[in-house]
Amino acid sequence: MEENKPVEFKRELGLLDGTMLVVGSMIGSGIFIVSADIARQVGSAGWLVLIWLISGLITMIAAVSYGELSAMFPNAGGQYVYLKEAYNKLVAFLYGWSFFAVIQTGTIAAVGVGFSKFAAYLYPPLSDENILCEIGAFKLNAAQIVSIITIVLLTYINSRGVKNSKILQTILTIIKILSLFGLIVFGFVLAAKADIWNANWSDAWSSRAYDTEAGSWSPIGGTALLTGISAAMVGALFSSDAWVGVTFIAGEIKKPERNVGLSLFLGTFIVTIIYILANLMYLAVIPMQEIATAKSDRVAVVASQYTFGDMGTIIIALMIMISTFACNNGLIMAGARVYYTMAKDGLFFKKAAVLNDASVPAWALWVQCFWASALCLTGKYGDLLDFVIIIVLIFYILTIYGIFILRKKMPEVERPYKAFGYPFLPLVYIVVAIAICIGLLATKFSTCGWGVLIMLSGIPIYYLSKPKE
Repeated sequence: MEENKPVEFKRELGLLDGTMLVVGSMIGSGIFIVSADIARQVGSAGWLVLIWLISGLITMIAAVSYGELSAMFPNAGGQYVYLKEAYNKLVAFLYGWSFFAVIQTGTIAAVGVGFSKFAAYLYPPLSDENILCEIGAFKLNAAQIVSIITIVLLTYINSRGVKNSKILQTILTIIKILSLFGLIVFGFVLAAKADIWNANWSDAWSSRAYDTEAGSWSPIGGTALLTGISAAMVGALFSSDAWVGVTFIAGEIKKPERNVGLSLFLGTFIVTIIYILANLMYLAVIPMQEIATAKSDRVAVVASQYTFGDMGTIIIALMIMISTFACNNGLIMAGARVYYTMAKDGLFFKKAAVLNDASVPAWALWVQCFWASALCLTGKYGDLLDFVIIIVLIFYILTIYGIFILRKKMPEVERPYKAFGYPFLPLVYIVVAIAICIGLLATKFSTCGWGVLIMLSGIPIYYLSKPKE
């Protein structure tokens, strides 16, 4: 019968679509605000730019390493599939479990709230200070409602087929890239001042931390500097994350063995260049003290006000709304493909393995929407992001080490693309990422420890839920 004919993914995404998904998913609100926290932690122009540069380079190393895996396994599921092939179903499930519990859904919630915060700039009643309902300790505010509405809307668009979400993603991401370059160029042309640039770079490597309560700087070195660098790396790595999303939708990409790896390289390269240029523009326009003390960390707002005057705030608010909307579209589109692949393996709700008439996993999309919306209501998205980064890094390390395992385990499998700089660059990533993880556990154990616990809580769930073989 016709209705029993299996629906399959349609390969409708080209290289431009894949690259725009990587760029669109990576650039959320981080580049507009994170530099303030980095400035407070390390306190100098040299360290600020170096932290962004290191984050960009290790992200690019990871992305080009993933190119080999994406060419070997050009199907939906991406990182989940790579972990299953290199290790076993348990390791893959722990990734999928963490991905659903906090990584993807927590990030979607946080990005949704980022959208609503800047929407409140244009229309104040949408602010999180506008409490709509109070039941005991629970308070429902307007910002939470706005963020949930955007998540539901984007989920609906994605449930109607990959073509609609692809067009939306590409258009919004091109607008985002052009507007960011516009901000950078106009910042340098209209607002850059030689005395501010020279003052910021006069003592480029003097490491110091800013005490917000005392309102003063204090020199740091040794362990305190390492602690500051670890804390500063979190924001930069978050801002450079979510590039892996394109591997999840490999089943819908034309010539995936070529285009997935190329999308990863081009996307991470474009974002790294934009991030470095944006920070150089901040340093040409804003004194270091003002970068560190920007209201609500909104460094880009300060730069835009120097550049465009009073209109600057509105310009940045619109830019961040477009940026976060495109970011969430990419996250929502990619995330559901992981649950689809898990369900195919019997490790997620069965209905998540079903594609609708538009050839997308609609049920998986709506489950993701429900949980991300629930996380918006907790108001704990800041904490969520803190413990997400440790889990993300652990699985990146395992996946890149998986390249070494698969070279021995499956030497005969065709590799249309091989990891650039193997084995040196993948090893560099593994060593740097392990060092960052150790630094995070040493300095932020209260939040990162919870992240590891959430991941490990998947072990009993796996053994209780896995199908009998």
